[in-house]
Amino acid sequence: MKPQFRSGLRPRSLFLSSAIALAAAGVACAAPAELGQPVPPSNPQLVTPQIEQKVDALLAKMTLAEKIGQLVQYNDQGSSAPTAADADSAIAVNPETRDHVDALQLARKGELGSMLNVIGAAKTRRFQEAAMHSRLGIPILFGADVIHGYRTIYPVPLGLSASWDPQLVQDVSHMAAVEATTAGVKWFYSPMVDISRDARWGRSTEGAGEDAYLGSAMARAYIRGYQGTDLSKPESVAASVKHFAAYGAAEAGREYNTTDMSDIRLRQVYLPPYKAAVEAGAATMMSSFNALNGVPATADPYLMTDILRKEWGFDGFVVSDYTAVMELTHHGIALDAATATQKALDAGVEVDMMSHFYDTQIPTLLKEGKLSMATVDEAVRRVLRVKFALGLFEHPYARGTEVTRAVAAHRPLARRAAEESFVLLKNGGHGAAPVLPLSSGVKKLALIGPLADNAAEMQGAWGGAQHQPDVVTLRNGLAARMKQRGGELLYAQGTDILTDSEAGFAAAKQAAEQADVVVMALGESSSMSGEAGSRAHLGLPGNQQKLLEAVVATGKPVVLLVFSGRPLVLDWADRHVPAIMETWFPGTEAGNAVANVLFGDVAPSGKLTMSFPRAVGQEPLYYNQFPTGRPAGDADLSKPPEGATRFISRYIDVPNSALYPFGWGLSYTTFAYSGVHVSRARVPLAEANRPDAKDLVTVTATVKNTGERAGTEVVQLYVRNLGASVEQPVRSLQGFERVSLKPGESKQVTFHLGFPELSFWNVKSQQVIEPTHYTVWVGGSSLADQQADFDVTP
Repeated sequence: MKPQFRSGLRPRSLFLSSAIALAAAGVACAAPAELGQPVPPSNPQLVTPQIEQKVDALLAKMTLAEKIGQLVQYNDQGSSAPTAADADSAIAVNPETRDHVDALQLARKGELGSMLNVIGAAKTRRFQEAAMHSRLGIPILFGADVIHGYRTIYPVPLGLSASWDPQLVQDVSHMAAVEATTAGVKWFYSPMVDISRDARWGRSTEGAGEDAYLGSAMARAYIRGYQGTDLSKPESVAASVKHFAAYGAAEAGREYNTTDMSDIRLRQVYLPPYKAAVEAGAATMMSSFNALNGVPATADPYLMTDILRKEWGFDGFVVSDYTAVMELTHHGIALDAATATQKALDAGVEVDMMSHFYDTQIPTLLKEGKLSMATVDEAVRRVLRVKFALGLFEHPYARGTEVTRAVAAHRPLARRAAEESFVLLKNGGHGAAPVLPLSSGVKKLALIGPLADNAAEMQGAWGGAQHQPDVVTLRNGLAARMKQRGGELLYAQGTDILTDSEAGFAAAKQAAEQADVVVMALGESSSMSGEAGSRAHLGLPGNQQKLLEAVVATGKPVVLLVFSGRPLVLDWADRHVPAIMETWFPGTEAGNAVANVLFGDVAPSGKLTMSFPRAVGQEPLYYNQFPTGRPAGDADLSKPPEGATRFISRYIDVPNSALYPFGWGLSYTTFAYSGVHVSRARVPLAEANRPDAKDLVTVTATVKNTGERAGTEVVQLYVRNLGASVEQPVRSLQGFERVSLKPGESKQVTFHLGFPELSFWNVKSQQVIEPTHYTVWVGGSSLADQQADFDVTP
């Protein structure tokens, strides 16, 4: 029987006092569950006395069929309701299923709890009216794949994370909620907070990259943006944090593949963003497709119950990913639908998305005594909690004027998000001065490439309910800017994204030869990343590399704009192209944002959140690697090994390092760092090893704008811990701050290090601090070299 976790839990202070006492005695800090204490609710809004009373009263009236109905989710395929308009039906692409359930008939009987990617005020109302006129009138919760915008599209999450701007993430997330709620959507299958260290994995585009600290900051920002401070507000939506857990560690970067790792790595690297989202109040979670250490996540009680409920106090509900309950039979841990249903429910997955298993199997499982009614009731209770907290019973229908196109008032925010997401990877000179920003002397600008005039591909893998005519393409944006400057834009497509034809090469070379500067828009199609978008080759697709080489051969200065949902291999471009900027998939305001940055109205400030490899064979690649017994040291890894340089941890044909590392990103100015200082040289262990220790060491550093233009720098703090019982990364991010400076201006930046930043997980799966030596670095990337040291003493 699955345990119930209700309100009325003991206050967190009891746990802290016990943990402090243990720490003072030199004992590792334990989680509340380990101390036998209840955990406070993750979101108090879900477990108020009023909501619990309403849930209890409603649950007592429900038939078994009505209870099961709350635990199933379907789309509108096979429904007798009208189909959505074209713009509404394109919000997401999912596999077809063999089960064509008539969702409208289920709604009329009060046997449908939620719906998938059914949007639009009129359409959701049709289903909702049916549900509200059923015996008990329990509203349907409409969920949708709103990942980076609804009608007004902003950059894909990987690009958005490159802004290192949590407030911006919160603002655009709220913007998406404001738009989608007018269409009846009150639940987003977002954010994806999976850590991704392998660029081959297509869903890297949906997350915040390779680092747990940054990923946690972004996770909190998404939850605040979507849910606000009150779930019942008209513009608030329930978030569904996905994919729980460790989906981003799929072997070989291959979609849906298995994952296997130690509990230390799981807790230290992969779980923190999920935990941050839960602590921020996430209302729902989504189980992942993958198996973790041999157990499919959708049937894993260690993840869903032991960690999520018992350790973290999660009070919302878990929904499976699309047909993930059915896929337990493919994993081989269930021989039939009944066993898959039992394992998923007992693990803690309350809602079955599209498998058609829960509604067909639960009655028999109950009758045979293989599933308890208490388990079913607890699952229903969690679903109803969220519906009551959202105010669906009082306001079941879409409110306000429905948003059907990109909103003019939202465009400035979407444009700023795109501008902040761009990462200037290289800005060399073609002669004396850097190519960017484009000078007033550029009278003829050539724009070449398959992404130069491509509205559809500006949207990214999850472009929401976007309307292509709303998109400002690069050609639109640059043509308008050149016209303002009295210049001319020359355009040639050159090639398609994925083709061998060179029919357009001649026109592309001709345009380049006539121009003062060439801007090349190359990269992936949006469908090459996202779900089911894994790639074994990370170069430019098709013959785009050949086109790039042909244009560079003209001798004209080239600016390469890379559109992608992941890091690509840009080794040749780095050696031959003067200026390179990663622009991801920028969204509705793509062309205007690119124009603003290329012409210097806005200085680039983005920093990478995933390392760019030199070769695909380096993957998985990440900055915070563990040390080895044979480090490379000062060996020149750009040369083949000989003598003593062979028997070290290295490749024989490429350096170990990333081409562009985590945290990397240039501006149109330069920054210098100095005066890295720690507030104390020694910290007693008894003071440090306690969960409430928030300000053990203060780190200060000075950053100065040493260039001639204003700019924004992302100041980054990295920490290394030497002498611990478990080896620690060579460095790990533990703080960052965006700082805007005028030419010559300086600012002192301060970071506070406490238990969360200095602790690690030991072999007993305990989060601890030990008497060890710490080094801190402050700088503009993971290559920061200005440092200071301190010790934690016994």
